[in-house]
Amino acid sequence: MEPDAARDAEPDPAREAELLLDARFVAGDERALAEVYRRWSPVVFTLALRSLGDRGDAEDVTQRTFVSAWTSRASYDHTKARISTWLVAIARRRIADMHESRAKVRAIQAEIERLTNPDDLVDEPPDLSETLLVAHELQQLEPDAQAVMRLAFFDDMTHEQISSRLGMPLGTVKSHIRRSLTRMRNRLEVTRVTP
Repeated sequence: MEPDAARDAEPDPAREAELLLDARFVAGDERALAEVYRRWSPVVFTLALRSLGDRGDAEDVTQRTFVSAWTSRASYDHTKARISTWLVAIARRRIADMHESRAKVRAIQAEIERLTNPDDLVDEPPDLSETLLVAHELQQLEPDAQAVMRLAFFDDMTHEQISSRLGMPLGTVKSHIRRSLTRMRNRLEVTRVTP
């Protein structure tokens, strides 16, 4: 037998252990999920942090990556890619989602600032209906989200200041703002389209 052929025929304990872990993960073994998370979350977090530049967002992407992997584990095929490669592909999609979400948040913030900018009052009379509409939409939010949004937009506090003031984790503050702006934008768009 050729030396290379003999080496190929020998069992690779590390690869066998990896395949066993993959099979347990796909089968829904939560201990396998914990092991996959322990091994690969630092890689996913580093990718997200490098792309997004924000620890809270990187943590959010890491969590979303592993939730996506867990909920779609039946689609994982170890013959097509190693689990690490599959996780990185999921992470890249979640990172792209976060960039898209940030762009939407910036657009909504710009619109809210435009609606509440005192400099605009010099050029044209205030549009009371728009101000009332934004105030009404704020009231539709859950209490925690309302508190966060009021501090962010009316008191002009930073995310860190809001986190400290409310005793709320920074990632939660950012999530409240992101979700609230998206909800408000969607409702405002529907209101403007409705005759």
